[in-house]
Amino acid sequence: MRILVSNDDGYTAPGLEALVQALQGLGELTVVAPETNHSGASNSLTLNRPLTVRTAANGFVCVNGTPSDCVHVALTGLMDARPDLVVSGINNGANMGDDTLYSGTVAAAAEGYLFGIPSIAFSLAEKGWAHLEAAARAARQVVERQIAQPLAAPVLLNVNIPSRPFDALQGLQVTRLGKRHPSEPVVRTTTPYGDTVYWIGPVGLAADAAPGTDFHAVAQGSVSVTPLRLDLTQHSQLDELRQWAEPLCASQ
Repeated sequence: MRILVSNDDGYTAPGLEALVQALQGLGELTVVAPETNHSGASNSLTLNRPLTVRTAANGFVCVNGTPSDCVHVALTGLMDARPDLVVSGINNGANMGDDTLYSGTVAAAAEGYLFGIPSIAFSLAEKGWAHLEAAARAARQVVERQIAQPLAAPVLLNVNIPSRPFDALQGLQVTRLGKRHPSEPVVRTTTPYGDTVYWIGPVGLAADAAPGTDFHAVAQGSVSVTPLRLDLTQHSQLDELRQWAEPLCASQ
C-alpha cells in the first residue's frame, strides 16, 4: 500500500504531522505539501512560473505552489510508483457545504481523484488544533476502512471531524453537503500609506444544516463522511438547453 499525503496548511502544519503519524504502519508514506499556507487555493495550478521542490528538515517534500501543484507534481514527476491512495489534511478548520469549492485541502484530494486514485480529505471542524490527536485517530480508522473494504472507483471522500475528545465522538455518519449563507461583507481598512484595502469577510452561517448534512452530523458530534464528484454538468437543463442548438445567424 502506497499512500501520498498532502495538505493546504503547509508542510509544517500540526495537522499534517498528526495525519502522517496516525497513518504509520498502513503503508509506504510519501509526503508532498505546500511550502506555505494555501488555504482557499481551490484547484488552482501554477502555470506562470516553474515550481521548486525540496526536502525539508522534517523529511517532508515541500513545493512552492498550491495543494493541487503538490499532488500533480508528485504523481507526474516525483513518485517512482503510482500511489494506491491520496490523503489530504488534517485541515485547521472545517470544509463543509460550499467550503469544498474553495478548499485547498479538498483540492489536493481532488487532484488525486482526477488521476483515478482513491482520495480522502480530512478536516478538523474548529480552528486551533484542539483535540487534533483524536481527529488523527478517527482519520486512521477511515483510511483503514477504505483499505479493508475499498469503495468502488471513483472515490473522493470529504471527512470533517468534530473537535472533541476521541471518546466523545459519536461514530461516523455518511452525509451530503449542506449549504452556507453568503459570506459576511468584506472588511475595508487603510494601509499606512493611505491605500484602501479589502479583506475577504468571514464565512456565512449554515443555511442548510438539516439532518443528513455534514453540518448536522458534526454539530451532533459525529464524523461526517461525504462522497464527492466533480461532474459540474447540470443534467436537468440539458434537454431545455438543446432548444438553443440551431445554426448561428450569419447576419449577426
